[in-house]
Amino acid sequence: MSDAKTLLTKSTEAVEVPPTKSSEPREFSALSIRVNRQTYNLALDNRTSLLDALRDHIGLTGTKKGCDHGQCGACTVLIDGERVLSCLIFAVMAQGRDITTIEGLVSSDGSLHPMQQAFIDHDAFQCGYCTPGQILSAIGCVDEGHAGSADSIREYMSGNLCRCAAYPNIVDAIMQARDETRKA
Repeated sequence: MSDAKTLLTKSTEAVEVPPTKSSEPREFSALSIRVNRQTYNLALDNRTSLLDALRDHIGLTGTKKGCDHGQCGACTVLIDGERVLSCLIFAVMAQGRDITTIEGLVSSDGSLHPMQQAFIDHDAFQCGYCTPGQILSAIGCVDEGHAGSADSIREYMSGNLCRCAAYPNIVDAIMQARDETRKA
């Protein structure tokens, strides 16, 4: 027992405590990102996710933080028209690209995007938490040409989870809006 204590004492004396994350040097970048047709000039830590930049630095809270691991789809935005999980990319990676969030879908006259209206028409949401990501993913699904059938929609929307299980209504909404969405 005395040997174990001696080893313990020796090992604790030799251990150096690594610096905490807050004392690590951070690198900041000045970046310009275009969100919903508006340019934002920001100075952000290089490790800031696009999701956190949108919510915490720009104030667009429609994009939801669900799992923060790219597994639920709540943070889906469109970048240059393609679906992207904003929790999985750094804000600096979006520089020079067009980002669309749920707030950017409403037209200048205040009318809803056809997909937003279809979600209302089909009651394709319950609690609403996943709805912004579902709608943006649905627009991406249509634009990518994956909305030809209910089975195809289910397959290509499978990365967006709805804890309230409104999936049949979501599929119906996408089917309603797909032709209008292609034109929008």
